[in-house]
Amino acid sequence: MARPSRAREKRAELVSAARRAVLERGILDLRLRDVAEVAGMSAGSVLYYFPSMAGLLQEVQREAVDRFCAAREAAAAREPDLRRRLVITIGSGLPAGPGDELCVLLYELGAHARRDPAYAAQHIRLYERQVALYAAILEAGSATGVFTLTRDAMTIARNLVALEDGLGLHLLDAVQPFDTETARDLLLSYATDATHCPLTSL
Repeated sequence: MARPSRAREKRAELVSAARRAVLERGILDLRLRDVAEVAGMSAGSVLYYFPSMAGLLQEVQREAVDRFCAAREAAAAREPDLRRRLVITIGSGLPAGPGDELCVLLYELGAHARRDPAYAAQHIRLYERQVALYAAILEAGSATGVFTLTRDAMTIARNLVALEDGLGLHLLDAVQPFDTETARDLLLSYATDATHCPLTSL
């Protein structure tokens, strides 16, 4: 049995290798031997630290969700002006383009959410953290008179996340129908209407 510290180190290396393998090969055709090849290990050695491929990829997904949400939350927390905080939050949720590695990971791994409850649970956690971030900004803006909401904050927050997801998917396609700036403008136009606040001018 490997010493605990060494086991943690090896597991972290395998999560990193699996992340690279997903980015290079995609999730649908990914095999255990692909991850082992990237890690420079045998398939048996991979299974020593992660008894199943599913468990390894779930750890990749958990880490990606945490990194993505933490970055958005930190960016929002740094801006005291609620109008600008909403604009920043909208900008931080979209892929920069097809090469945005973190967003590619989230979309790739999210494909398993249709059939696997464990992946679906992480996908729901991602969704709920983003909705909570938007709802907190909208509620604070409404309470201080900065925003005049057309619907309750949760409804607007859920719509914003759904719009982000749909627009973001197009931005990761091999051929994009629009660029990130256009997607951001579309989100800002909805948020402007939903808050009665001229966000597009900020």
